[in-house]
Amino acid sequence: MKKRWTVILGILFFCSCAPKVFKAKWTKEVAPERYTARFETTKGSFDVAVTRKYSPKAADRFYQLVKHHCFDNAIFYRVYPDFVAQFGSSDTITYQKWSSHKVPDEKVVQANKKGTLSFARSGKETRTTDLFINLKDNTHLDTITYEGVTGFPSFGVVTQGMSVVEALHSEHADTTMDTLDLMYSNREAFMDRFPSLDLIEQIRLIQD
Repeated sequence: MKKRWTVILGILFFCSCAPKVFKAKWTKEVAPERYTARFETTKGSFDVAVTRKYSPKAADRFYQLVKHHCFDNAIFYRVYPDFVAQFGSSDTITYQKWSSHKVPDEKVVQANKKGTLSFARSGKETRTTDLFINLKDNTHLDTITYEGVTGFPSFGVVTQGMSVVEALHSEHADTTMDTLDLMYSNREAFMDRFPSLDLIEQIRLIQD
């Protein structure tokens, strides 16, 4: 179990965004109290409804990242059956810019139940650009403490298309985590090694 949650921890040195464009003012944008993010993937489409009150700072950052196309062509690089589907891509330059504007930590209000969306993290104020969708009830993630921070606050939930999320290619499970350095240094080579991984073509904002 320890291995399964520790690899959720955010990637500190690499990015989950593209293209290589960034403006500091974007990090000040405040999300609507409720909005929907429509994921268009190589497996199909699904919707995630975000409720800002569950984790306001997380909802704001996700809104900013989606609005500015940071997940276009992102990889579902880790789909662990009956655990999580984690996504991000390999723009290290943009990551460094986004991560310099830290997201304050927040308490868990909404549990990590099946279909919920949470940021990965690796310590204090490290919610940056990598996220995961829970593939089952993972409420143990609500209370895990690591590097002085407790829990992974979820802030959204899949409302349509959970069958698409569950169908994401999961053959490699955690194997890809052993070669993430390849993904960041040479995305083409990484995809040659794991050609069946699904991609996010784009995420669109749909205000409720």
